[in-house]
Formats: sequence, C-alpha cells, structure tokens
Amino acid sequence: MIDIQNLTKTYGRFTAVKNLSFEVGAGQVVGFLGPNGAGKTTTLRMLTGYLPPTSGTASIAGYDIFKDSVKARQQIGYMPENVPLYDDMRVREYLKFRAHLKGLSGRAARNNIMETIETCGLTHMRKRMIKTLSKGYRQRVGLADALLNDPELLVLDEPTNGLDPNQIRSIRKLIKKLGENHTILVSSHILSEVEMIADHIVIIDGGQIQASDSPENLISGMRAAGRISLEIKGDLATIKGAIERLDHVKKVSVEEEGVKANHLWNELTILCDSGTDTRERISQLATQYGWSIRSLHRRKGTLEDVFVELTRKD
Repeated sequence: MIDIQNLTKTYGRFTAVKNLSFEVGAGQVVGFLGPNGAGKTTTLRMLTGYLPPTSGTASIAGYDIFKDSVKARQQIGYMPENVPLYDDMRVREYLKFRAHLKGLSGRAARNNIMETIETCGLTHMRKRMIKTLSKGYRQRVGLADALLNDPELLVLDEPTNGLDPNQIRSIRKLIKKLGENHTILVSSHILSEVEMIADHIVIIDGGQIQASDSPENLISGMRAAGRISLEIKGDLATIKGAIERLDHVKKVSVEEEGVKANHLWNELTILCDSGTDTRERISQLATQYGWSIRSLHRRKGTLEDVFVELTRKD
C-alpha cells in the first residue's frame, strides 16, 4: 500500500528526513513513532502531497505521489494533528462542503456523508455547530472528513492529541474498527495506545529509521536491562550489597527508604541483564538473611521501553 524509498527532505543545511525507506502492506495498522523533531510530520506531509521531497520516491497503492499526485492523493484520507474545521458550520454542512471539494456530488455524496457520520458516532451531533463541540467530537469530525472519499489508506497524525482518557479510549476503539477495512498509518506520542492498536511499528529519530517490526518482536529484542521491583524489610545496606553481588545484576536503586531504626519496608528497583530473571536468587537471599518480602515483581517490557532505548540521548 505504501512504498517509500530513500525519501529525503532538507531545509538549507538542515536535513529533516534522510534516506527514509519502509513499506506498509495493505490492511496493516502501522504506528509511526519518534521524538519531537524526529521528522514524523515532515514525512507524513510529503507522503500526503503537502510538501515536496528533496529526493527519493514514494507511492500509494501503486501511484507515485509525484508523477501521479492526484491519483495517489485520492487513495489517502489524511487527518492532521490540528484538524482545520470551520467553526461556523454545522457538522453535516461541513462534511457536505468537504465532500464536494473531494469531487463527490449527488447520491454518492449523500450516502458517503451519512455513512461516515454513523461510523464516527456523529449521528446525534450532525446538526450541531462545530464551535460547540468538545475536543473529542472535533477529532471525530476530522476522522469523518478523512473517510469521506472511502480511501484505502488513512494517515492519522496525533489523533488523540489533547483528549481526556475517556475520549482517548473512544477514539482508540474507533481506529481499531476502521482498521478492519482500511490500511492505517498513525503517528502518536501516546505509546501505550499505539501498542494496543498497531500490528507493526516504525520508529524514527534524526530523520532516519531506528527500528521497524511488530511490537512483540521489538519488545523481545530489547538490549536494555530487565527490571525487578522489590519491597523488602531489613537492613538496607546489607540488602543492597547482597543483591548487587548476584550474577547478572547491573544496578540496585532505592526508590523509597524505610526508617532504618525501625526496619520499615524499603522499595528497590533492580536492573538485570536482558533475558535473565534473578527473582529466585533474591528470594533465597531473603530466606538466608531473614528478610521479609512483601512484593517481588519482574516488569515486562513495553513499547515505551523500546522507544526510550532507541531514542534517548543520555
């Protein structure tokens, strides 16, 4: 569905995107991630025809975005980070206006407007003025706009930007539903949301791809240390020293220190070599020294861990 080869965008001496290459298959939901300034929005704008590239090629459903620009853009439904809406229009009136701009008219326009209003949960809002809508419903109007011409590809730039947790859940559910019939490329800073909806992840930093794989493969292939959380009662110095001497332990950090005189509970975070599990040895130490353990938990890796490992500068 998407084929990007050596895509580059420069502004004078600054290179925003450098030799970017990746593919998105039909029917995939792909998370397009990166820190601020990584080149995500620049890439999306080139892909959707808003910006010309300096070099490289890209195609949508087989149509070159430069040589067959109109055909390529007809395959795309684009929802930018800040959805540009006309506040003084009603929802249905706005979607009718947008449908005409996309070349739809007559029965086709009416049918598509009705279908997108229903799909995006706007039926009871169709006569409301856009300026009276909440942020969540404004995002839904933006999605409805992107869906009007029944595109094969949906490009969503920060679709949950500025929403509260309930609105985020609602938009996430809608995106998952749309993924049943569309290819979706979604950019977001809310990594937990992307992890729940995407079947493939592309991470870029400095305008270049740092990783491209399924969320499961990215998490299992992390080089970063495993992390164990421990809540334990006993002499802190003895506990910390004994654990630090264990094989595969890289670092022991004290998150919350109990009052030593009373031997209250201490909370520790233990970083271990990736792929190892030191919980059994810690439990054996507790038995040996007579420590009490209230919790001993090995935290599973997340997409956020992968993101931090690949993009952190320190």
